[in-house]
Amino acid sequence: MWLTVIRNYDNIWANPQSISAQGLRRIRQGGLVVYPAEGCYGIGCDPRNRAAVRALLHLKKRHPSQGLILVAAGEWQLRNWIAPAFRGNKLDPARATWPGPVTWLVPAAHGTPYWLRGRNTCIAVRVTDHPPLATLCRAARTALVSTSANGRGQVAARRPHQVYDQFGGILGGVLPGHLGALHQCTEIRDLVSGQVLRVAY
Repeated sequence: MWLTVIRNYDNIWANPQSISAQGLRRIRQGGLVVYPAEGCYGIGCDPRNRAAVRALLHLKKRHPSQGLILVAAGEWQLRNWIAPAFRGNKLDPARATWPGPVTWLVPAAHGTPYWLRGRNTCIAVRVTDHPPLATLCRAARTALVSTSANGRGQVAARRPHQVYDQFGGILGGVLPGHLGALHQCTEIRDLVSGQVLRVAY
C-alpha cells in the first residue's frame, strides 16, 4: 500500500505522539514510511511484511540479493534477527557504539528471510538514538527496515521536498522531525572481522 502524497511540506510538523500515530498506522497497513534519520531521510517498513519489503525494493530499484538494514530503538528489537551465538559478549563491540549512528553486519539468525539478508549470511543492524526514528521504532514495537530515501544513482534526500522531487506521487508524505549530524549515511562495520566497510559522511 502506497502512502498518500503530501505536497505542502511546510505544514507537516507535529508532536512526537502524532509522529508515532502516523507512522504506526502506515506500518500496520503494510505501507512505507519516510522519516528523518541520522544523516538523510530514510524509507522504512515492517521487516516481517514481505510485500512491504518488496515494494520498497521495487521503489529503490534495489536487487534483493543486496540485503537491507534493520534499525531499532533498542537491542531487544534486534535479538530475533541475530544468530544466538552472537547475542552475548560477542556483540560487545557493537554495544560500545549503540545507541548511535553505526551500523553493524552481524551473523543472521537461522530463518532470517532472504528479502532481508539477501545473499549474505549476515544482517545489517543498528540501534539508533535519533529521536524521530527511535520514537517510530518504539511505537511499532519492532525494528524497521531502513534505507536512504533516494532512487538508484541519486543522492539521498536531505530536505522533504527532495523526497517528492525524486519519487513524486508514488511514495507520499514525510514524517516530521530534524536530521541528525551526519551529512549522508551511517558508518558500517563488520562484527566478525572488525573491518569498516563504509565510512560515515
